[in-house]
Amino acid sequence: MRIVIVDDDSLVVLSLVTIVNAGGIEVVATGSSGKEAVLLYDRFKPDILLMDIRMEGQSGLEAAANILKRHRAACILFLTTFADDEYIIEALKLGAKGYILKQDYESIVPSLHAVKSGQTVFGQDITAKLPRLIEEKPEKSLAGLGLSGKEQEIVALIAQGKNNKEIAADLFLGEGTVRNSVSLILQKLELRDRTQLAVFFYKLKHP
Repeated sequence: MRIVIVDDDSLVVLSLVTIVNAGGIEVVATGSSGKEAVLLYDRFKPDILLMDIRMEGQSGLEAAANILKRHRAACILFLTTFADDEYIIEALKLGAKGYILKQDYESIVPSLHAVKSGQTVFGQDITAKLPRLIEEKPEKSLAGLGLSGKEQEIVALIAQGKNNKEIAADLFLGEGTVRNSVSLILQKLELRDRTQLAVFFYKLKHP
């Protein structure tokens, strides 16, 4: 796995490089600003861009928006000290693959591997916020798009970052049933993967 790390704190960058290298992940480049993140992504096309949000000049969110305009399949994982609601919502709207906190350093390498495998990742503190952020679930909008009540529940749980096994346990369904339901939901909504589905859900909730 090849990644680029961007953070405006040089000590944080050095620490991150040490952590991910120890996890067998190659850091192909590092940067210190949103503008540099855009240039480095264009140059190296990494598997994942691990990036801070608050940076002087161009923020990580602005950089992500610029990158995703040109590289729709870009995998961007935000790593920050801030769990602000507006940051979480904006990151999801942009299509980021995850949002984890720096202080949860032990989760960094597992999160990178999870994102590489196609999952959307949230840190523990972020996950705790999600039910409140989505408490007014857009069932009517989803129903209007042809989703059954059970399918709407599955979408809401996917938006919380849960995998098929966890969803099956929550809804008392077989894991195979959940897997088939997710495939059908993606087909109905004409979406490519679970990440797009989570983003679609949050855009309904926060237009």
